[in-house]
Amino acid sequence: MAHALGTPAAPALLRNSELDAEAVRQARIDLAACFRMAARLGMHEGICNHFSLVVPGRDDLFLVNPYGWAFAEVTASRLLVCDFAGNVIAGEGVPEATAFFIHARVHKNVPRAKACFHTHMPNATSLAMLEGPPLLWAGQSALKFYGRTVVDEDYNGLALDTEEGDRIAASIGDADIVFMKNHGVMVVGPNAAEAWDDLYYLERAAEAQRLALSTGRTLKSVPPAMAAKTYAQMREGDRESARLHLESVKRILAKEEPDFAD
Repeated sequence: MAHALGTPAAPALLRNSELDAEAVRQARIDLAACFRMAARLGMHEGICNHFSLVVPGRDDLFLVNPYGWAFAEVTASRLLVCDFAGNVIAGEGVPEATAFFIHARVHKNVPRAKACFHTHMPNATSLAMLEGPPLLWAGQSALKFYGRTVVDEDYNGLALDTEEGDRIAASIGDADIVFMKNHGVMVVGPNAAEAWDDLYYLERAAEAQRLALSTGRTLKSVPPAMAAKTYAQMREGDRESARLHLESVKRILAKEEPDFAD
């Protein structure tokens, strides 16, 4: 299911003097932590799926996982630095082809999307396989996403060219969560912590909805006014909650999988 991008053209060297080395190191650690915890929670799919993060201080470069490595194998130093032309600026290997064509175009065309997480995680993806709106406003966790989702109805097979990458990027609009029909989901955010927090709770909300629907009973939806009020309440502390959530992930990994930060 995965396709290598191929051998990139010889890239320009990335000089440490151009970047805040500590900020880049922390970005690598944060992103690696997201990969590892996603693997623990079954939110990955073989060597497919990809998370990316714009390199701090360089809006023309992004970190992404290399082709051929599972989420559970990702380390901070193993992440690649790529430019929007497909060149690998730092790291060994190449990105998976769809990782490049989706993520490069999202980061280039949607500047607010500093983090872009794409998965086929089972519960959210199952909702993307159904006719009609994927996420229903019947559970409190779902209300975190009230007014923040969009549905990309146009499945066009694998994203193996810039045209399809541009189409996917354009589908995002003002949303943070994209249900990609017949495909999977994508979460974009201003940093790794907020993208991770959304990805985690999106899968939990989808799981709760799937379980509720499996009873055969009718969902009790939250009225729109109350859904909007609850969403606003949640968003007030979302940024700090997301930061603390990722810090907790890193503490767990530091004890049990400390090589993630290598």
